[in-house]
Amino acid sequence: MTTTQDLPPQSLLSTVALAAAVLVAGLQAGTYFTWSTGVMPGLARVDDRTFVGALQQINVAIVNPLFVATFVGAPVLAAAVAVLGGPQARPWAIAATALAVGTVAITVAGNIPLNDALEAAGRVDAIQDLAAVRADFESRWVLLNAARTLTTAGALALLGIAALRTS
Repeated sequence: MTTTQDLPPQSLLSTVALAAAVLVAGLQAGTYFTWSTGVMPGLARVDDRTFVGALQQINVAIVNPLFVATFVGAPVLAAAVAVLGGPQARPWAIAATALAVGTVAITVAGNIPLNDALEAAGRVDAIQDLAAVRADFESRWVLLNAARTLTTAGALALLGIAALRTS
C-alpha cells in the first residue's frame, strides 16, 4: 500500500489538489442541486412577498467566505489538477476546468444580474408590484441554476474520472 510518505513531493501535491478539487466540486454541485430540487420548488409555493423577501435575504447571506471559497476554488483547483496531474488525469481535469469556468460565467453573466435586479427593486414592503418583480426573476433564475447544476455535476464527474485514472 502506498502512503503519502511514499509519494514524491510533486505527486503528493497533485494528489492533494485532486482531492481538494473533488471536494470543492462536490460542494458546489450539491449547492446548486439543492437549489434546483428543494429551495426553488419550495419557494415556488409561497406568495410573492415571501418569495422576494426570502431571496433578497438569501442573496445577501450567500456572499460569505465559505461559498466564495468554493465558487472561486472549483475552477482554480480543477486547473491545478490539469497542470499538476499526470497524463491520465489531465484531459479529464481540463474538461472539468472548462465546466467549472462555465459555472462561473453563468453565475456572473446571468444569476448575479438577476440577484442585483431583485435587490434594486427595493425593500419588499415598498415594492408596488411584487408579482412583476417575481416574474422578471424566477423562471430565468431557475433555468440558469439548472445549467449551473449540470456544469458543476459534470465537473465533479470528470474529476472523479481523473481520480480513477490516477489510482
